[in-house]
Amino acid sequence: MNLADATLMFRTEAAGYPAVAEIAQSAYDRLVEGEEVDYRVLDALIAEASGQGLLRALHREYGPDAYDAIIMPVLRELGRRKPIRSARPAWSPGDGDPLTAA
Repeated sequence: MNLADATLMFRTEAAGYPAVAEIAQSAYDRLVEGEEVDYRVLDALIAEASGQGLLRALHREYGPDAYDAIIMPVLRELGRRKPIRSARPAWSPGDGDPLTAA
């Protein structure tokens, strides 16, 4: 399943979840037009689907293999494009030598 198909499945399955349906429709429309979808839209799609209980419902309805086929294209794209935020404190030149600083 590709990313457009996955967002269409989210849209179809989100009939009872209007916020999820709106995000999925937006992502799908962009993909159909040949545009890229910002990672924040996909992140919001997964977050909203999780928060509303749609992911759990998909897993229950379709089983693990189909569930993975639906969500993995979205998660792969997120993994590819979402920036990784470091938990380390930022170093600035006024802090001294970064190799010897505590």
